[in-house]
Amino acid sequence: MRTSRREILLLFFVTLYCCLTVTCTSQTVNKVKEKADTPISDSSLNNIKALILAKDLKRKGIRDERVLAAIAAVPREQFVNESMAEFAYLDKPLPIEEGQTISQPYTVAFQTELLQLKPGEKVLEIGTGSGYQAAVLCEMGAEVYSIERYRELYLTAKERLNRLGYTPQLFHGDGYEGLPEQAPFDKILITAAPEEIPEKLKEQLRVGGWMVLPLGGRMGQKMTVIKRTSGEKYRQTTHGDFIFVPMQKGTEN
Repeated sequence: MRTSRREILLLFFVTLYCCLTVTCTSQTVNKVKEKADTPISDSSLNNIKALILAKDLKRKGIRDERVLAAIAAVPREQFVNESMAEFAYLDKPLPIEEGQTISQPYTVAFQTELLQLKPGEKVLEIGTGSGYQAAVLCEMGAEVYSIERYRELYLTAKERLNRLGYTPQLFHGDGYEGLPEQAPFDKILITAAPEEIPEKLKEQLRVGGWMVLPLGGRMGQKMTVIKRTSGEKYRQTTHGDFIFVPMQKGTEN
């Protein structure tokens, strides 16, 4: 059986094409293996954990994409004790100094979503704590003022936030008093639970602004939104059950 010159050339080119394809595929596989074998840095791993946390919060009902983006951007491991760092991206509250806690990420996201923040809004936070909530607010473009009653927490949060590039205005003071010299505020966020609505804080809201707080005693609280509809009128709504540490009066040095 005779083979034409044309058939021989066709067979040659087909063979060459197959060899080149196998070579390219092999090189690609090797590159993928090399990439997989390269250790992932702690920073990159935490970035991945933050993204996974944000997706988990979305699955649990958080819908504001700006809130989710802020949660994904803030390095939560920087806001807990080193011994707790491995648990930073679990959706759980964690202990911090002075017997306080860094709130569960879902709670942070839920309260922040209720604020319905717009970039540039002036926000007063009561209870700086670790500084994590303030960082989330900063990520969303708010002008943040925050009060902490424990001096040690205030100093630690200030150093931490500045080191990470966040620049809220922090104060060591009594949250029940607010910051009348800085009022009015577009939004007020309380991260500890008063048994009654702090009247001085209501007065520091602008008309049309609102306050988000967990309202109630030690057995549990209702997440509450207080909207100032006029100079003397407010409207109140509730948004589920939560448990926070009690809000206390005065300061601790």
